[in-house]
Amino acid sequence: MSLPNTIKSPADVIKPMDRLLAIMAQLRNPDGGCEWDLAQDFESIARYTIEEAYEVADAIQSGDGDAIKDELGDLLLQVVFHSQIAADKNIFAFDDVCAAICDKMERRHPHIFGDTKTDDVKRQWEEIKAAERASKGERQLLDGIALSLPALMRAQKIQSRVARVGFDWPDIDGPRAKILEELAEVDDAKNDEHRAEEIGDLLFAVVNYARHLGVDSEAALTAANAKFSRRFSTVEKLANSPLDGLTLDQLEHYWAQVKDSEKA
Repeated sequence: MSLPNTIKSPADVIKPMDRLLAIMAQLRNPDGGCEWDLAQDFESIARYTIEEAYEVADAIQSGDGDAIKDELGDLLLQVVFHSQIAADKNIFAFDDVCAAICDKMERRHPHIFGDTKTDDVKRQWEEIKAAERASKGERQLLDGIALSLPALMRAQKIQSRVARVGFDWPDIDGPRAKILEELAEVDDAKNDEHRAEEIGDLLFAVVNYARHLGVDSEAALTAANAKFSRRFSTVEKLANSPLDGLTLDQLEHYWAQVKDSEKA
């Protein structure tokens, strides 16, 4: 299937999804389209796709329904943009993307959409995903984990994947002890390069500890960043003067005030 190359007006299309597809087709139309949109390819807009996904997450954190709606629209636009680029190259079109995900969801839920019944839905899901990876030529256990994932998220996925075959600590004591071990190795590092390597191992160990506690490391650090930023902004308001003119004791005094006010 291919998308339309020309339209009279996006407003002539009734369904919002069709309207969006038509708008993007016109933006990418060599005859009267947008110069910037025409110059883009998969690689050039990939970073925008990632940014929009994070902005959706930010909107969800805010709890603002209008913001979530707006950011989901921006993310959807990225899917349409990639699909139109592919259609222009006769690779695939938006309908093919929709059909592929429909097929995948039905295939991964045979207990819902098929005749297969099971009491272990999670195990069935993993077996189906493993078969899908094998069909793509992904033979190694860690194949298919995206390199572009945020480091904490990728670490947790790697750990979860190897845990499926039993390569995991039997209880929480192992990951906790590993953190202390890696911290000692950071202290013993001989140079900057070695220290950076050991810090990486320490972060990987912390992610593993979080996983055993059922904590999503990426979400936890995102929340910690937000909390620190919120508190420091309040410190700036309380100080009401240039921060570089304050002593550490003064800054810590304001910081303690902010923390105490949150407990009240």
